[in-house]
Amino acid sequence: MPSTCCVVNCNSRSHDRQGKKIRNGLSFFCLPAWKKNSCSHVSEVTKRRRMAWIAAVRRSKLTFDYTPPHMMVCSKHFHKGKPAYEMLQCDPDWAPSLHLGHTEVKATTTDRFKRLRRRQQQQQQQQQQTQPQPQQAPEPDHTSPEAELDNAAPLFPAPDNPGTEEYMESETSGEGAVMGNADEQCTMCGLRLQEIMRLQEENQKLKEELSKRALDENSLKDNDSKVKYYTGLPSFSLLMGVLMQIIPSLPTSKERKLSHFQMLLLTLMRLRLDLPVEHVAHLFDISRQTASNVFIETINVLHAHLSPLVYWPKRLCIQASMPHQYVEMFGNRVTVIIDCFELFIERAQNLRAKAQTYSNYKSRYTMKYLIGITPQGTISFISKGWGGRASDKQVTENSGFIQMLSPGDVVLADRGFDIKESVALVGATLKTPAFTRGHSQLNAQDVEETRKLAHVRIHVERVIGCMRSKFNILNDTIRLGFVVPCEGEEKTLLDKIVVVCCALTNMCPSIVVKPSC
Repeated sequence: MPSTCCVVNCNSRSHDRQGKKIRNGLSFFCLPAWKKNSCSHVSEVTKRRRMAWIAAVRRSKLTFDYTPPHMMVCSKHFHKGKPAYEMLQCDPDWAPSLHLGHTEVKATTTDRFKRLRRRQQQQQQQQQQTQPQPQQAPEPDHTSPEAELDNAAPLFPAPDNPGTEEYMESETSGEGAVMGNADEQCTMCGLRLQEIMRLQEENQKLKEELSKRALDENSLKDNDSKVKYYTGLPSFSLLMGVLMQIIPSLPTSKERKLSHFQMLLLTLMRLRLDLPVEHVAHLFDISRQTASNVFIETINVLHAHLSPLVYWPKRLCIQASMPHQYVEMFGNRVTVIIDCFELFIERAQNLRAKAQTYSNYKSRYTMKYLIGITPQGTISFISKGWGGRASDKQVTENSGFIQMLSPGDVVLADRGFDIKESVALVGATLKTPAFTRGHSQLNAQDVEETRKLAHVRIHVERVIGCMRSKFNILNDTIRLGFVVPCEGEEKTLLDKIVVVCCALTNMCPSIVVKPSC
């Protein structure tokens, strides 16, 4: 951006009218800021320096509270071509003083500052001579009469304008005290070092706080409660195990701002907490589109690697660890307990899709999934999504569930699953609660069997509730973009999300079989 000097009658510019940079060797400096949040000494010095600059420029648009960013001062108005350090008040370049275009502030000279420097060097030599130090090279002796400093002109003389007379008098008196006492310069250096040390400590503390707030490995390490809250997984080691499994398939690019761990964490946070994409983008300091793309890519990778965790175990494996309550009630032939659950979706615009997804049971537009669990509480089957209008029988017979059964298997289900004939075709048995239709009261045997069945069939509803409580995205209304089949695939993104949630639930402790069992 072109810069222009704001001093009266100074026409210095950094670029010509055609926008080409002028190679005149000039530099431009903004007006100093008041560091009011620093220590009292630094705050007072920077405040007086800002007032000195404004008094030197003398522009009506410049005030202490407002200085336009385009108003700058060029290097012509400083003896050394640049401003001095803000804490070095005795330097003639502490504020601009040359070629100011007015007579209210007189030009300073460097002689007074040079004499002060020589006097400080002499005092340092005297201190070094009083302290015996071997092999100390002698410094050249310079004489500087004390009367020269007394007769020298002040660095910032008071202007003729009575409006700034009080300020300039207080400043010159303060500067005279600084130059009259060299020990105060050493004190100022000590204060400067203290301020530097304080800033370094503050910087280190801020870095530590920032590392704690950053969403990365260090923020979750050794904090399983935090891992469980953000991801639903019980421990950090399990989270890192999932990461090591999917890292080879995650996209790698130098342009990506997120690490592989952050990509997995972003995805699990959306599944677990159902956070909006915009909020997740702010948390990870990325764009909304990037956050959406990372979520979809990571879901595809998780589905490819974790879907084998939802598998149908062999009968011998089920019988080896079957809870005793199933053995007492139904023998050792119980293979699976099934039920359906529905997820709310947005209303479709297409009339046919709208009719297929409307659920009379929920009185909303839904997607229905068939889920099956083993007697141990592990999810062993999950179907693809069906429209809410589909019946439980239609979903069960067309989802591939019947083909998973073997002769002799016992299937536990609710009354709505009228699939006894379909199950019998493969040699399996279906057990459902007895119907009361056409009967005023069930007989004692039916009541006892229904009670036993309800006692164990409740576990599938507990598993569904556990999965939905772990991953709140299943409780929200799913947008239509998630129920459209992925490109080149039959499954939708919602199908993959449900499979990933089932696999992650299987990685957590079972709610049916307790660890003590």
